[in-house]
Amino acid sequence: MTRLLALALVVLGTAAGAQAITGVRFAEPTGRYGHHPMGPSVANHAALVLALSDSTERWVRLPHSRVFEDNAARVLDVTGDGLPEVLVVESDLALGARLSVYGAEGLVAASPFIGQRNRWMAVVGAGDLDDDGRIEIAVVDRPHLRRVLQVWRVEGAALVLGAELAGVTNHRFGDPAIRGGLRNCGSGVELVVARGDWSGLLAVRLADGRLVARNLAGGATADGFSRALGCADQPSNS
Repeated sequence: MTRLLALALVVLGTAAGAQAITGVRFAEPTGRYGHHPMGPSVANHAALVLALSDSTERWVRLPHSRVFEDNAARVLDVTGDGLPEVLVVESDLALGARLSVYGAEGLVAASPFIGQRNRWMAVVGAGDLDDDGRIEIAVVDRPHLRRVLQVWRVEGAALVLGAELAGVTNHRFGDPAIRGGLRNCGSGVELVVARGDWSGLLAVRLADGRLVARNLAGGATADGFSRALGCADQPSNS
């Protein structure tokens, strides 16, 4: 089980086998990292608990050198096999954050760690962004520093970077909420994010392997994001 990279798995009940993931929760809050980009109310955790379709649970415990550093673990089909996986940000105490995908059997794929302690990423969402039948995962790499929107795909046991767009963010340091997400207002999937300086909103499409942004009317506020995600907005002329 080399793909687990030394993760200790504790299985409660019968073996997961072909069981589907039906839910997930964080467990075992820990202060061993000491980095809290989402503020003190959002704890880091040492474990994930996967609820399976046979009513059993599988625990995924990280080694002491890592934590789950996210405000949610998302149950989504990111491999396109028809079964849901868990999408989450985990961080290494020395190497910073990475994007990880877990299945009922353990780690499915992961991006490289950023490479520096206290460096984080914030998930935008996952879906078929360019209507090619494959699932892409969108994340903002270092939303307070680098501010680069990235699109990743599962390729075997790895996440492979497909496209980047600079000058984008979806999180203010200390905010427990990650802003924006995916929408489809009738003409295809778009990513709703903020400009890097929070001066406005952007709708971003993946087309021909490139991320293309257009301005949206409305401010980069909680209400502005909500309206944009609900398609209650109009493109600006700027």
